Amino acid sequence: QVQLVESGGGLVQAGGSLRLSCAASGRTFSSYVMGWFRQTPGKEREFVAYISGSTYYADSVKGRFTISRDNAKNTLYLQMNSLKPEDTAVYRCAAGRTTTGARDTGGYNYWGQGTQVTVSS
Repeated sequence: QVQLVESGGGLVQAGGSLRLSCAASGRTFSSYVMGWFRQTPGKEREFVAYISGSTYYADSVKGRFTISRDNAKNTLYLQMNSLKPEDTAVYRCAAGRTTTGARDTGGYNYWGQGTQVTVSS
């Protein structure tokens, strides 16, 4: 069982930056594929990025967002730069066991509750 808790969301102006964190419980954090997804009301959860031995990004965030992890601290990060109003969403981290399907919500076993990111124009 893995518990995930996100933090770092908030209100920022367009062009600004935020860093999200996802703190994980358990002693096997390093073995998990970790991902970030986002969701707005009325829309499906959208893939943002995942990290395993390598990283993979959605085209909409490539070049602006950076996913990273600190296995010693059991923490996942998402550095978000050059934010746009369309990045406004609830951001959730997730843990899965394989990179197969890691761009889809079904590829993950555990989810955090989410943190709100709001980008004003």
